[in-house]
Amino acid sequence: MPKTPVIPPPLLDETPSSLTAGHLYEALRGALHWRAVCLPDSPCILRMPSGMTTSHPVGYLNPIRPGFVQIIGEVEHAHLMALSPEARLEMFREALPGGNGLLVLADDIEPPEALVDICRHFAVPVFRTALPASETEQRLSHYLEAIFAERTSVHGVFLEVHGTGVLLTGESGVGKSELALELISRGHRLIADDAPLFSRDDPYTLEGYCPPLLQDFLEVRGLGVLDIRRMYGDNAVKTSKLLRLIVHLVPQEQLELDPDARLEGHETQRVILGVGVPELRLPVAPGRNLAVMVEVAVRNHNLKRAGYNSASELSARLGSVLEGNTR
Repeated sequence: MPKTPVIPPPLLDETPSSLTAGHLYEALRGALHWRAVCLPDSPCILRMPSGMTTSHPVGYLNPIRPGFVQIIGEVEHAHLMALSPEARLEMFREALPGGNGLLVLADDIEPPEALVDICRHFAVPVFRTALPASETEQRLSHYLEAIFAERTSVHGVFLEVHGTGVLLTGESGVGKSELALELISRGHRLIADDAPLFSRDDPYTLEGYCPPLLQDFLEVRGLGVLDIRRMYGDNAVKTSKLLRLIVHLVPQEQLELDPDARLEGHETQRVILGVGVPELRLPVAPGRNLAVMVEVAVRNHNLKRAGYNSASELSARLGSVLEGNTR
């Protein structure tokens, strides 16, 4: 079976206010294998129609509710061909009000001349692909939903540790970069340093990216800026990852002692873009092997996600022993 092409994550400068048809064409050329039928000379800013939800920016040709990106597949094409030339022309005009949006011909459909003429008149870009309409819609939606998703930047170092997205945070000088460098040297991967960008693709998950300017770089005090890809190879870096755990580094003398933390650890929850992410406060002190601590924290977090909690297990064992002694 052919390998599914990787759809690249949106770049930092690709926002709803700056997205052009040219940018979209270049970004998804490898994923959609499309070609331009009609591409205006001037940059065409793609704007979301008023009242349309940003979670569904792609739809099929619809003159009643014109879409942001409209697709013509075999079904739509058959319907168009069944209309009279006058009715077909009127439908095109209604489906492209004011010349906003983008039209994609799927299933390798030959573009009707009347449609191309109208699109040229309104400066509407038209692309053509041999992919089925359903697959075209899926790949376009995946990319555009990421662009229209809410985004924010969080100060810290974002890594993949044991396959889990982990964000290291803490005050300046606490040792985030040194810890990240040690984790990378132990085989884990860097995603973004200093200002990772997070987007909420759905109500429950956050995906983290690296701004293009900072790609592959890690700043370490005393060493300067390091190119991790050139030093450790391509496997030492990763493009994006879902954020699953935040490890907040705190000097040990600043961390308040909590009796419950002896069992559960200093774990709270941090809300980013409305999504709650577990946050573990890790004490920093001379002689502590923080890299091992982070690795163990990730393994323990994954066990909790799978339904096993060691603190609860110990409490249950203790309760069983006390109940037996009471009997």
